[in-house]
Amino acid sequence: MNAIADSDRLQSCRPSPENHPSQPVFAVVVIGRNEGQRLVDCLKSLGPHAWNTVYVDSGSRDGSPAMAACLNAHVVRLDMQEPFTAGRARNAGWRAALKCWPGLQFIQFIDGDCLLDSAWINRANRFLESRNDVAGVFGRRRERRIERSVYNALCDREWDGAPGPVLECGGDVFMRVSALRDAGGYASSLIAGEEPELCVRLRARGWIIWRLEAEMTLHDADMTRIHQWWRRNMRAGYAFAEVSTLHWASPFGIWRRNLWRSLGWGGVLPLAMLAGFTLHPAALGILVLYPIQVIRIAAREGGVSRESWRNAFFDVLGKFAEFKGAATFFSNRALGRHQRIIEYK
Repeated sequence: MNAIADSDRLQSCRPSPENHPSQPVFAVVVIGRNEGQRLVDCLKSLGPHAWNTVYVDSGSRDGSPAMAACLNAHVVRLDMQEPFTAGRARNAGWRAALKCWPGLQFIQFIDGDCLLDSAWINRANRFLESRNDVAGVFGRRRERRIERSVYNALCDREWDGAPGPVLECGGDVFMRVSALRDAGGYASSLIAGEEPELCVRLRARGWIIWRLEAEMTLHDADMTRIHQWWRRNMRAGYAFAEVSTLHWASPFGIWRRNLWRSLGWGGVLPLAMLAGFTLHPAALGILVLYPIQVIRIAAREGGVSRESWRNAFFDVLGKFAEFKGAATFFSNRALGRHQRIIEYK
């Protein structure tokens, strides 16, 4: 499990500078594709950890590998003949890191469009050293430019959550190497949802996933158009369908309720309305369920702020995009088609 695929190219492991440990306890794995200046900012945010960083590039055309090498990261170039996925990139990254530093205990995964908080790694490292039952720990990911668009603000809301044991993590996480090996790493075939899927397998093996109440990363979704937000929700729906189906029978499975909501609100109700309308115009009354649902969600969030109504509206609207993503998954599975990654940038 320590070797990367022969088709994926790792630049030779360079010797560390004199003031840097030759065998660090942790390494950083950054993944990216055409992130440009965001990648430069990401690598610079790592500070002294750049020397024990592996950057995995998924076919960028903007010179990202050269930028990363100039900033002292070890670079892995994924073979362009194989489908790109974030899971494949993360696997290549942590296995390449172990090739350079065989004694690693932890891996900090971070997406190339994020900035790392300077205090995060030390805090995460201390926590995992104190809790041998925890496979991975993560903190608060925030959106960098929530003032630019409502879509960025919605992302920032999505990253929030209560501290403590959780069912899943996202792409930015401080992970125990022994837990990664135990679970066999990420599922390289998934085009989305590879982190929660890994968490299912980790929890089935007795590991715990933990959220800390601490700043971790700043993310740059860079979503300014509704088309981007729609595609991102499509990707979420596709992941709900694929990951929940994959672990449907498991007591540790996730996203079954998410899938049912996407199918119900985004597909079943509209189809029922159309079918009923062919028999009687009163079937249009089904439409009233949508504003009722908006009111219910807004009330759950307090119902007094503009943001609560905004969040409720987009929660309901997003179900149509999620339905399209889920329907695409089931259609692909029935027809034996392979789905390429769904990008929104």
